[in-house]
Amino acid sequence: LQTEFGDIVDCIDINKQPAFDHPLLKNHKLQRKPNFGKTSVKTSPARSIFGLDKDKCPLGTVPIRRTTKDDLIREKSLLNDHMIMTQKAPGIHVAEVSLKSRFGPYYGVNGTNSIYNPKLDRTDQITLSNLWVQNGQGDAGNKISVGWHVLPYLYGNDATHFYSTWTSDNYKKTGCYNIRCPGFVQTSKGYYPGARAPNTSTYGGIMIEVELSISQDPVTKNWWFQWNGINVGYFPAALFSNLASADQVGWGGRTRPPPGTPSPPMGSGHFPDYNIVHACYFTFVSYRDASGKNHGPEVNQIKTFTDNSDCYGVKYYGYIPKPNVGHVLQFGGPGGNCGN
Repeated sequence: LQTEFGDIVDCIDINKQPAFDHPLLKNHKLQRKPNFGKTSVKTSPARSIFGLDKDKCPLGTVPIRRTTKDDLIREKSLLNDHMIMTQKAPGIHVAEVSLKSRFGPYYGVNGTNSIYNPKLDRTDQITLSNLWVQNGQGDAGNKISVGWHVLPYLYGNDATHFYSTWTSDNYKKTGCYNIRCPGFVQTSKGYYPGARAPNTSTYGGIMIEVELSISQDPVTKNWWFQWNGINVGYFPAALFSNLASADQVGWGGRTRPPPGTPSPPMGSGHFPDYNIVHACYFTFVSYRDASGKNHGPEVNQIKTFTDNSDCYGVKYYGYIPKPNVGHVLQFGGPGGNCGN
């Protein structure tokens, strides 16, 4: 199948997808759907469809974006770039809200995220928006992150793409974007990691958003990823050394320029200012407890962090009853000379 943006997508037998090349998944039993319902909290008027909208793959197959020669050439320079997900790699800038570990453990994270297309000055910059679950520190860090990013030398364009990433050792030897390495098991016949956003939000104008969630299956302990309430697939429990539950979940943005160069915009490119159509937001943010209930974080349960407030901001507003947007945060900024 060819997408409207020219990507070639192959419909692969669900039991023969790349995930099962992983040595830890040799005898893995495919799980077709989670042992919980939709994590969805609302319906949004302007949702983004990432993936195959009309031509879905046939039953029993899943869409896998075909890797081109150019992809492989670009990939050589990308090897360490999921390091943007670690806390201490050089050049990374962060504006995030996370839940304090003493209120955990956590079994899921949800939020509705506005989608933008921040303009990059160079093809070797990265800017992203994500939510995540994490357990452990240092090399014992196990993490799953999903969201959207602009990453030209992964895709060969400056469009916004939906992505997922995982690691079981703080990105030392494991983990990758999308399905660039075996691990993530796809179950949707329409949505797939790496798909391009057909449209994005306009500052002060129409907001395009997506509902994201990562939730642990109470029976299999696999971590399911849902997009607009649809099961995209899961990260098998067997991949992880230390993710029986999460001691941290969070929401926000990250950027990374090459060393010694200016940083790109994050989110909408504007600082949080309490106006939902200005800075990038997550609405309806919540975490899942051991009994499977979702809770909006209280202000005393969270910490906000930005490493350079001249470049990027982050604000947690807590519960906003009117309009009905649940618990809300905003983040982002213009970037610039932010230091390393």
